[in-house]
Amino acid sequence: MSKSNVRRMGSESPGLEAPERREGERNEPDRSGGVSSPGSASRGVPDPEVAAKPKRRRFTADYKRSIVEQAEAGQDAGAIGSLLRREGLYSSHLSTWRRQSRQGELAALTPKKRGRKITVSPLLEENRKLVATNARLQKRLENAELIIDVQKKLAALLGRPIPDTPIDEGNE
Repeated sequence: MSKSNVRRMGSESPGLEAPERREGERNEPDRSGGVSSPGSASRGVPDPEVAAKPKRRRFTADYKRSIVEQAEAGQDAGAIGSLLRREGLYSSHLSTWRRQSRQGELAALTPKKRGRKITVSPLLEENRKLVATNARLQKRLENAELIIDVQKKLAALLGRPIPDTPIDEGNE
């Protein structure tokens, strides 16, 4: 007998109304007959709560490499399908990773940086190199002048002074 028939009959006879269903509470046994307990979520039962914002999965280069190798080892369709199901992956993951391995990107298969690519003008790059070279040479010059000053003082202490000769900086 369907619920609608029971309700119709219940409206005709006052004592035979269908009981209203209610949702089971957490402390009541579930339909399988087992008793639910507060710690049951830690025993393998997935948490039914959905995160407010889903988190994007990130795969390491080693993981991607191992999945591609496993897929190449098991060439029959059933093995590849079971691998994808076991790991929770889509076939698009595998095809993308295979393409990247053919292009040689798998060696450095880190997540790609998103957004605009930074373009550096050749003049700016050359300027940076020259500034770095200039700073390095200035430091070496300071060290050389310090060494020369110490040598002059040592020679003066020993009684053999070194004459000061001016350096002509304009001819270099």
